[in-house]
Amino acid sequence: MAGVNKVILIGRLGKEPEIKNFDNGGMIANFTMATSETYKDRTTGEKKEITDWHNVVARIPQQADIIQKYVHKGDMLYVEGKLRTRSWEKDGKTNYITEVLVDNFTMLTPKGGSGGGQTGGYGAAPTNQAAPMMDAGSDDLPF
Repeated sequence: MAGVNKVILIGRLGKEPEIKNFDNGGMIANFTMATSETYKDRTTGEKKEITDWHNVVARIPQQADIIQKYVHKGDMLYVEGKLRTRSWEKDGKTNYITEVLVDNFTMLTPKGGSGGGQTGGYGAAPTNQAAPMMDAGSDDLPF
């Protein structure tokens, strides 16, 4: 039986996406996304927040182009993809990084007050399905 490698994230970009263009016309976008969850500490009753950071890579040139034009630091995205860990050697040491390879994404931050999202993938989840999960009243970014 084969395994399943599927990741779904809803979070905010931690910095401007890094775009790489290649001589053959290819393009990729790299960015970090923060996902947060809040909970109530059982001993103190305080509200606490945990933030995780994810390295995300869009390798499809059309997706990278949309990200380059329309996605910026602080924007909220819905991302579907798969985890991939890669390694490389530097100074005799093996380094590892785990990244989310984007299959589909949807912009959840309204652009120009339009109130809707922009689809940046193939078969991306409709914004109206993902939008209820975002906290529209929160301007507190964890970065």
